[in-house]
Amino acid sequence: MKALLLAAGFGTRLQPFTLEHPKALAPVNGKSLLQRNVEYLQSQGIWNVLVNVHHFADQIINAINKNNGWGSTISISDETDAVLETGGGLLKAKWYFDNEDDFVVMNVDMLTDMPLKNMIEHHKASNTLATLAVTDRKSSRYLLFDNENKLVGWKNVATGKEKGPIIHYDSTVKSLLQQKAFSGIHVIKPELINKIEQRGKFSLIDVYMSLCDRNNVQCFDHSNSLLLDVGKPESIIQAEAIFK
Repeated sequence: MKALLLAAGFGTRLQPFTLEHPKALAPVNGKSLLQRNVEYLQSQGIWNVLVNVHHFADQIINAINKNNGWGSTISISDETDAVLETGGGLLKAKWYFDNEDDFVVMNVDMLTDMPLKNMIEHHKASNTLATLAVTDRKSSRYLLFDNENKLVGWKNVATGKEKGPIIHYDSTVKSLLQQKAFSGIHVIKPELINKIEQRGKFSLIDVYMSLCDRNNVQCFDHSNSLLLDVGKPESIIQAEAIFK
């Protein structure tokens, strides 16, 4: 199995570090986020990784080369001309997943001890187009699932904005939906890439919203696992207390 680590973003929440470095190289107890997630994927049996790069791309490439991929075989998806967000980044990376079965997509700034192997097994057993890791944590934005764990929408609870099939649901049906916070980890069937109609810069969430009414997209709840979004300077301190 292969994985895509999404590392192209500007990491503006991690300033001032990201004024001179990519967020992927933010250190947590002497190891960068990139190294930690490469090693996490190794622990789950994944040794072939594609990393997309844009912001300070040369620093990421140099770190990978200097450390021989930390033991993994790492390829680069070059987005230096234009950052493409999660959906555009995956579409550009289509070549890497040709002739693959399922694959993993993961944000480089998420740290977790989630049993990814269990998520992959759940994905295969459910025969879903994509499986999204979620937890019950508090958030301003949620993915919404029906009682069969099928994705039916997205909602920003701060603004009330909704996306996906739920915009056509009545209030009674909406009240019965499960509200889950997305963990930035996906297990995806390769045919999903061929179903993407968006082009340029776009989010994978928008892809799911356009497909989930006609395709089976489910969640994998790992609320009992550690999960930390290392997006702000203070979260580095939190991460160092948790991930040794």
